[in-house]
Amino acid sequence: MKVVHVVEALAGGVTTYCKDLSFFFGNPEKNEGINTTIIYSANRMEVDPVNIAKEFSKGISLIELNMVREFSPLQDIKSVLKLIKELKKIKPDVIHLHSSKAGVLGRVASFFLFKKVKLFYSPHGYSFLRTDISKTSKKVYWMIEKSFQKIFGGKTVACGDTEYEIAKKIGDSSLVRNGINIEEVTKNCTENKNDILTVGIVGRITYARNPKLFNEIALKHPNLNFVWIGDGELNHLITAPNIRITGWFLQRENALKELDKIDIYLQTSLWEGLPIALLEAMAMKKPVLATNVIGNKDVVIPNETGFLFDDINELDSYFEILKEEKTRVRFGEKGLIRCEELFDQNKNFKELISLYKQ
Repeated sequence: MKVVHVVEALAGGVTTYCKDLSFFFGNPEKNEGINTTIIYSANRMEVDPVNIAKEFSKGISLIELNMVREFSPLQDIKSVLKLIKELKKIKPDVIHLHSSKAGVLGRVASFFLFKKVKLFYSPHGYSFLRTDISKTSKKVYWMIEKSFQKIFGGKTVACGDTEYEIAKKIGDSSLVRNGINIEEVTKNCTENKNDILTVGIVGRITYARNPKLFNEIALKHPNLNFVWIGDGELNHLITAPNIRITGWFLQRENALKELDKIDIYLQTSLWEGLPIALLEAMAMKKPVLATNVIGNKDVVIPNETGFLFDDINELDSYFEILKEEKTRVRFGEKGLIRCEELFDQNKNFKELISLYKQ
């Protein structure tokens, strides 16, 4: 069976997902005879086109194809035509589209193959859930999702429970939760002792991650240390003296080692699909404080693996609770167990194989 994955947003958690997917499906002992190709765009500013091939499994094929995030009629038409050409060469049995832009371009391209191909689409966080766009834009994105599902068909593969509930209202859908390579993540765990309680986040410093809120929390809690593992275009919003920005790591392992040094993981997102970094933090036995939004609330169990919050003032009591090391250890242990039960990529990628073979 030939499976082609198409992804425009090769950035953030989607990058980690696709890399993990490449190593799973690039392994003949796991992939059940599935031949995998990933068609990707390297247009995002945090993507290093030179190193992409080195970071993915050699057991799959990689094809770079120019796609842009913004709506651009001329460029989008060019992307669709090139995508049709590549798909005709490969002759896939299954096409799996990741994120909204690839979902649009890929559905149009698959239609013009004029042959029956199994089509899957993973939103990784619906565009109409964004809070940085107008109500009108949200309605437009909703109509695009609804109409493209109806016109071109295919099955939506939701990455989290709440996204699945939304997907069912749009059309045919299934739930295959995001997962992580727990063994790979936990091998970076060590015994760390911080003199000052250290709170951290992993990701690009963008509007979606809400750096303004992260900064406000740090200013409100000057007795704690904060670290942003990553970088981004909105790093100028990070002004609190007790926040350290690490910058980007060329090796993911180094980012995981930095994550291991923190005591509490803080996810300040405005919206999510199902955040990979949060799963990695839980696998590393870090208690989590997260905004009460889609994605975050699908992972965190309040008062067991961490806390969800709607208002910054709620954090006063949560930090007080998590100052107790025994509590952090208890939450961390339960977080790892939850990852093993629901977010193990080996189990979840096998669910994906079952969908492909239906």
